[in-house]
Amino acid sequence: MIERIIIIDSVDPVSFYGVNNNNMQLIRNLFPKLRMAARGTVIKVIGEDTETERFEKKIKELEQHCAKFNKLTEDAVLSIVRGQEPTELRGDDVIIYGINGKPISARTPNQKKMVEAVGRNDLTFALGPAGTGKTYVAIALAVKALKNKEVRKIILSRPAVEAGEKLGFLPGDMKDKIDPYLQPLYDALEDMIPAVKLKEYLETKTIQIAPLAFMRGRTLNDAVIVLDEAQNTTTQQIKMFLTRLGMNAKMIITGDVSQIDLPRQVTSGLVQAMKVLREVDGIGRVEFGRADIVRHRLVQRIVEAYEQFDRDRQPQQTPAGHTEDQTINTL
Repeated sequence: MIERIIIIDSVDPVSFYGVNNNNMQLIRNLFPKLRMAARGTVIKVIGEDTETERFEKKIKELEQHCAKFNKLTEDAVLSIVRGQEPTELRGDDVIIYGINGKPISARTPNQKKMVEAVGRNDLTFALGPAGTGKTYVAIALAVKALKNKEVRKIILSRPAVEAGEKLGFLPGDMKDKIDPYLQPLYDALEDMIPAVKLKEYLETKTIQIAPLAFMRGRTLNDAVIVLDEAQNTTTQQIKMFLTRLGMNAKMIITGDVSQIDLPRQVTSGLVQAMKVLREVDGIGRVEFGRADIVRHRLVQRIVEAYEQFDRDRQPQQTPAGHTEDQTINTL
């Protein structure tokens, strides 16, 4: 009789063991000759050498399946232990599987173009109105690269446009003050990574979420870097950010030039960058339209109504890339 200790460290134990430890109980029934105990990420098993070796192999296969699909069903346990291929929902457009195995896929033609552009280029711009899934797809691609061990970390950033004055009125330390600006990034991650695993990634800085000002002076290697709401960067900020790109890294810039919240006299860095980098090879560019909006159907109608309002008023463009009446660009 020998004892083996197996560590399952790439998945959330709650997802692996199942509700009320149902998966673990099923595994015990499938290996009746072994004695086993599971606590947290550690499984201890005692039995004959050949049987414990087979048990360890099957546990690792179950762990890989759970890491890919973010869930482990009893049917999957039975299939994998018996040496059969689990029957799971698959699709050519699936990027990753989110919480509870929900497939996250490219839902519109331009989202598919974005996936392809990121695959071909180390720097990709994704531009378009609210609700087109630019940020969500970008983060899904980053999580996929991390899971596939193509990169060692994910870095997500946003400009905190109001940081100069209003942050001081928010309670708490610096993290508490900037988190409201970064909450959309947390929301997307929570859809894709189990809570326990996400907490671990954040604590170990495998996933880093920080305002744009924290990027200065860094060289970002072995990472997927996403800059969201890039239309609210200044020309100096976006130049600084773009030059952080390191080896074995991909950068995805998302923004909507109709939602510039900068002061009227300040030029949008995204608007300028698109002009400056227009002829540079190796940069992908995907432009979304209102047909790509995947939120509530009213969002598309709202965007169309505001576009018509802009056309009717024929506002004057300023050098900063703003419209004469910027108050309408707050969707």
